Amino acid sequence: MNSILFLSVNPFETRVAMREKSRLVSYRAERHRTSSVVGNLYKGRVTRVLPGMQAAFVDVGLSRDGFLYVREAGGILDDFTDIFRVDDEPGPTEDLETDIGDLLRQGQEILVQVVKDPIGTKGARLTTHITLPGRFLVYMPSVVQLGVSRRITDDEERARLKTIIEQFGGGGWIVRTAGEGQGEIELEADRRYLLNLWEQVQAAGEKTHAPSLVHRELSPILRAVRDTFTLAIQEAWVDDEEAFEEILEFLEQTDPTLVPRLKLYRKSTDLMSAFGLDRELEKALRPKVWLKSGGSLVVNQTEALVAIDVNTGKYVGTKSLEETVYTLNLEAVGEIVRQLRLRDLGGIVVIDFIDMEEPAHRLGLYEALETELETDPARTQLLPMSDIGLIQLTRKRTRPSLDRTLSRECPYCHGSGRIKALPTICLEIRRELLAAAAADVSDQVSLVVHPEVSHYLQGPFRDLMRELDEVHGLRVILRENPLIHQEQYEIIG
Repeated sequence: MNSILFLSVNPFETRVAMREKSRLVSYRAERHRTSSVVGNLYKGRVTRVLPGMQAAFVDVGLSRDGFLYVREAGGILDDFTDIFRVDDEPGPTEDLETDIGDLLRQGQEILVQVVKDPIGTKGARLTTHITLPGRFLVYMPSVVQLGVSRRITDDEERARLKTIIEQFGGGGWIVRTAGEGQGEIELEADRRYLLNLWEQVQAAGEKTHAPSLVHRELSPILRAVRDTFTLAIQEAWVDDEEAFEEILEFLEQTDPTLVPRLKLYRKSTDLMSAFGLDRELEKALRPKVWLKSGGSLVVNQTEALVAIDVNTGKYVGTKSLEETVYTLNLEAVGEIVRQLRLRDLGGIVVIDFIDMEEPAHRLGLYEALETELETDPARTQLLPMSDIGLIQLTRKRTRPSLDRTLSRECPYCHGSGRIKALPTICLEIRRELLAAAAADVSDQVSLVVHPEVSHYLQGPFRDLMRELDEVHGLRVILRENPLIHQEQYEIIG
C-alpha cells in the first residue's frame, strides 16, 4: 500500500498525518498544553464508590476525577499492584455478577491506566487492566494470555509468532501489527524492554503516594512512530531536526530496517501545507463530502451518535435506478470508512444508504462495508442492515474527534447548528414592544438590534414598524449594534 507518514513538530503542537493511496486517512493534533494522558499510569485514590452505576471516581491528580467501571476494576485488592488485563484484548470472561462495592472502597489506593482522555465535562476513563505497549509487543503483567493482532491475517505467520511468544512466560503477551515479519531476536529484545519497564513502574508505585503519576507515555512524536510507522509505510517525513534525531535514535534501537525510510523536511514552508494536507483537512471539517461520481455524504456528529446520510446529488447513472443506487452506495462505502478514520468518529454510527430493493445488492453492500472496515485500526462492530436500509456500527473511541479537537462550540448557536430566523426575532420584538406599550411606559422607545435585524425591520418587515406606530401609537427609533448577537435586542424607554 502506498502510505506516507507526516510528522510536524513545533513548540506548541505535534501533528501527525497519514496518506494512503494519495488520500489523507488519518490526522492527529496534540497541543502541548493539553497533551493526551492516554496510556499514563497513575497511583490513584478512590474518592467515591457508586453502587447504582457500578462504577467509582478515582483521584489521579488531574483536574477532574477519573471514572472506573466495574468491568475495568475486576479483582482489585488492597495492594495497588494487583492488576489485570485490558479489556481490548481477548481474555477470560469477566464476572458480570461482581459488585463494585466488593472491589473498591473509599480512600483505597490503586494503580490505574488512562484509556480515554477527559472530554468536555467528563473525566478520564480509567482501567486497572494495565497494558504496556512496545514496538512489536503489548505486555499485560498479571494475565497469562497470548494473542496475535487480528490485522495479521496470514495463518502461517500467526502460528509462527504464537510459537515465539509461547516461550516468553511472565504474564500476557500480544503481538502487534508491527510485529509481522519480525524474528525471534527482535521480539525478545522488545520483551526485555517491557519487563524492565514494568519493574520501573512497580518500583515507582511503591515509593509514591496517591494521587501521583507513576509512568508517562512516550512523547507524542515517539508514540506516533511506535504505533503507526510500520513496514507498510513507504516513507516518513519530519520537519524538525531535533525530533528527527529523537526518532532516528528510537528506530535504531527498536527497528533499524525503517531508518532509511525516515526523511528530514528541510524547507522553510510548512510541511502539511507543502504536501497539500491542510486543504484536505479543511474539507474534513465540513458536514458535506462530495464523491467522485457526483453523489455526496452528509456527516452529522451529535452527543448520542454519528449520522451519515448518502445522497445521489448530481449522479444520475446510466442504467436502471436500482443499478444507479447500488453503484453509488458502493462508492460511498470507501469514503465513509475514510471519514470515520480521518475524523476520529467513535461510538454509535448510523449510516443511511440510499434504498435498494434487491436482496443481493443489500448483501453485497454489507459485505463491502465489512471488508472496508478491516482497514480501520480502531475496533468496530458491524450490525446487519435493517429493513429500512439503515446500517449501525460501533467504533471504539479513545480520544476526542477531529471536529472537537480543531474547532469550538459556536458562540451564536451554542452547538445546535442553527439560530432563530429573522422573522422569528422580529415577531418576538413586536410582542415585547406591545407589552411595553400596554404598561404605558412611554409612547416612544429606542430599540437596539443587530444590523441584520434592523435591515429586516426596515425592509421585508417594515409593515410591522408601521403597525406599531399607526395602530398602537408606539414610535420606535431603531439603533444598530453589530457587536451583539442577532437574537439579542434592547428596549430603552
